[in-house]
Amino acid sequence: MVSFYKPIGSFAIPLSFFSKMDREQEELQFLGLFGIFKESYKIIVSWRKIFAQITLTLILPLTFIFLAHMEISHSLFKDIKHTEFEKEITRPGTKRYNNLSDTLSSEWITFWLFKVAYFTVLLILSLLSTAAVVYTIASIYLGRELTFKKVMSVVPKVWKRLMVTFLCMFVAFFVYNFLAASVIVICFVIIPNSVVSAIILYVVLIVYLMGFVYMTVIWQLASVVSVLESSYGIKAMTKSMDLIKGNRVVAVAIFFLLNLSLGLIQFLFSLMVVHGSSYQAWKRVGFGVLCFVLLLALFLFGLVIQTILYLVCKSYHHENIDKGDLSNHLESYLGEYEPLNGKEVQLEQYDV
Repeated sequence: MVSFYKPIGSFAIPLSFFSKMDREQEELQFLGLFGIFKESYKIIVSWRKIFAQITLTLILPLTFIFLAHMEISHSLFKDIKHTEFEKEITRPGTKRYNNLSDTLSSEWITFWLFKVAYFTVLLILSLLSTAAVVYTIASIYLGRELTFKKVMSVVPKVWKRLMVTFLCMFVAFFVYNFLAASVIVICFVIIPNSVVSAIILYVVLIVYLMGFVYMTVIWQLASVVSVLESSYGIKAMTKSMDLIKGNRVVAVAIFFLLNLSLGLIQFLFSLMVVHGSSYQAWKRVGFGVLCFVLLLALFLFGLVIQTILYLVCKSYHHENIDKGDLSNHLESYLGEYEPLNGKEVQLEQYDV
């Protein structure tokens, strides 16, 4: 079979991709779990050069920091436990005891400052990576001229919208966790130390986990909405809740599989690298590199999947993505187009 490509900037786009998206936009709703995975893989392979550049610039540092955090946290916490042990066997009031107390305080401060710095950098890189990947896929869909320089020039502007959405979701998670903790405390106060309280606890935990997964899926979809639509923050969250209807099972399955993969990679890295002092150095390095590559691919794959899931949800609700409006919306990030006030960007409901 002969393959045809349409040149865009310094890249080549398969014409089959455009014809499929143009002809079968409404048929995206029929993509199931494995269909979404397959479509995401095909996009990454077709556009491996631009995705490789994004990966090396943003996702690679994100992966390195994620794994390095595990090793450094373990080292810092091991020092803390050693100092606590030395303090316990030292007589109170002595100079050594006071020095150990000062050292322990300093180690705890270092530990928490490192945690704050880690989560700050992780958040920034995560949002930047999300902005880059979502914008790239939207540009591919539109057939716009796409260069790595243009993508990186847009990322800081899109990042601000993603930050607002993140802060709204952070508040929502904080309230949700506070309410869940309050319910658990009230249950133990009213019905202490009984079989009934244990049953209630299990029920609350199950409901809590279900709600936590649902909110996380909403957050991921809201991130895509924040980039591709005029809505962000609370409006993006509301829009995501509407879009996810009818596709909750698929979205939760994707969440489960991606996070299961993440957990397995973390477990392997923790077992063979962080706590693998009994293994030979070459084995620890080899498993470290393996975990790094797997996590790198997982992060990229996950970001592409959440964008494809957005397109599937739009198709399911018969919301036609108008290419002209979407193109204008993307151009506004570059300062090439100023959207009219009050105009909803790229959202058109069509009748079936």
